[in-house]
Amino acid sequence: MSSERLNPAYRIIEPTGTPVPVVFDSPHSGSIYPADFGHILDPMLLRQAEDAHIDELFAPVAAMGAPLLHALFPRSYIDANRAETDIDLSMIAGDWPDPVAPSTKTTERGAGLIWKLMRGEGALYDRKLTVVEVRHRIDTYWRPYHDALARLIDDTHARHGISYHVDCHSMPAMGDANSEDGPVARPDFIVGDRDGTACEPGFTALIAAHLKAEGFHVTINDPYKGVELTRRYSNAAAGRHSLQLEINRRLFMDEATLAKTPGYLEIEAVLTRLNRAIVDYAKAQAV
Repeated sequence: MSSERLNPAYRIIEPTGTPVPVVFDSPHSGSIYPADFGHILDPMLLRQAEDAHIDELFAPVAAMGAPLLHALFPRSYIDANRAETDIDLSMIAGDWPDPVAPSTKTTERGAGLIWKLMRGEGALYDRKLTVVEVRHRIDTYWRPYHDALARLIDDTHARHGISYHVDCHSMPAMGDANSEDGPVARPDFIVGDRDGTACEPGFTALIAAHLKAEGFHVTINDPYKGVELTRRYSNAAAGRHSLQLEINRRLFMDEATLAKTPGYLEIEAVLTRLNRAIVDYAKAQAV
């Protein structure tokens, strides 16, 4: 059984056996809701934002020699896959002291660093947040998660001379009017490499080809290209490769209740085979 280092913001499932040049992370699987959240939505509705079961589905990578970092806090409280500057100032009471650079996810969809809107359910708050509240969320949850991921990738790169980072997510089966793709059915998997800038093309091609060979509908960078985590921790020219993997929730869970469906076991087996292929590929590229 793998050892675990615990922190209020995250858990690291440590690898067993010989270390490999791969790091996995799941930034949106957190389900421990801080007492100071102060949202106005029904808790079960808010849980629809979670990447439920993704941490569990990827946990077997530890036995392959790769660490898995996963968040314990919910993305709706503070989103680890957003830049620290991705803030909607209209949500904050008082003057925010630090630089801001809102993205389209913030200004148009209300899903920046601190979410303003919940997909299909409206506003999260009936109040403005204080500067102290937002700083607490950044300092206690967002920054420790990023620090932990940076350490894992730095250690992996130092050991092997190369690193491959897989940022693991799930997505609703359908888009909606507030999503990048609109109200359309989504593919089984989306592989995002920020239009070829976040990792070497062979890594993207390996994952897409493997999943297509398993019989799945796979797209690349459509509609999800990867956000802050793949941007922040990628430098392909320096041998630091990062890629976002999205899995359609209908393949393994009931989206309304978050309960696992019979498809869960199949997807677990699919991911075990995929992750073994990822590890083998990364080992072959290592110095």
